Amino acid sequence: MKILLVEDDAALGHAMSTSLNRNGYTVNWVHDGHEADIALHDHIYDAVILDLGLPKIDGFEVLKRMRARKVMAPVIILTARDDLDDRIKGLDLGADDYLTKPFKLPELEARLRAQIRRNNALLGSTIEYGPLVLNMTDKMLTVNGEQMMLSPREFSVLEMLLSRVGRVVSKDAIVEALCRWDEGVGNNAIEVYIHRLRKKLEPLGINVLTIRGLGYLLQKAQS
Repeated sequence: MKILLVEDDAALGHAMSTSLNRNGYTVNWVHDGHEADIALHDHIYDAVILDLGLPKIDGFEVLKRMRARKVMAPVIILTARDDLDDRIKGLDLGADDYLTKPFKLPELEARLRAQIRRNNALLGSTIEYGPLVLNMTDKMLTVNGEQMMLSPREFSVLEMLLSRVGRVVSKDAIVEALCRWDEGVGNNAIEVYIHRLRKKLEPLGINVLTIRGLGYLLQKAQS
C-alpha cells in the first residue's frame, strides 16, 4: 500500500513515516502543499494523510484540486484546528476522515486501515488467480485456504502482478510501487524478489515470465 503523507512538522512527519513504514506501507512524505499537488498529479496512492496548515498551498486547496482531478484515494485530514466549521469544510471538499492534533499513532493507523478497507470494499479487496487468493486490505495471501508467508516486498510485487494479469509489468512500475523517495531499489533487488516468488509459485502451477526488455508477466502453467 502506497501512502502520501503531507506534513510540514518535521518531528511529527518523521514519527508517522517511520511507524507506517514499519507496518508495511510505502510512504512518500512531502512537506508543503505545492509538493503534495505535484505528487498527486504524478503518482497513484492508496491513501493520503493531509495536514491542513501547510506552506505554499494549504490543505483545503490540495484536497479541492485532487478531487477536481478525480483522484479518489481516501483522505485523512490532520489539523491543530479543533473547529467545527473547518471539519465541515474539509468533509464537504471530499475528505473521508478527520483527526485533531495531538493524536496517538495507533489511532491514525487504525483510521487509515479503516479507510483503505472501505475503499477496497468498493473496488474489490481480493484478487483470485488459480489457487491464490490475495487480500489487499489484510496483506494476506492464501493458497487453497492456507496462508502463504511472503515478505512485505514480495507481497507488493505479487499484488502488482496479480492486479495486472494479462499485462506486462515493467521493472520501473515495480520500483515505483516499492520505493519511498528517500531510498533506492535497483534492478538486481527486483530480480531477487521475482526469483523468490517464482520458487513459491511454480509448484502451484503459476509462472512469472520475464519479457525481455519490457518486464514481467504472470501466467498459469500449461497443463
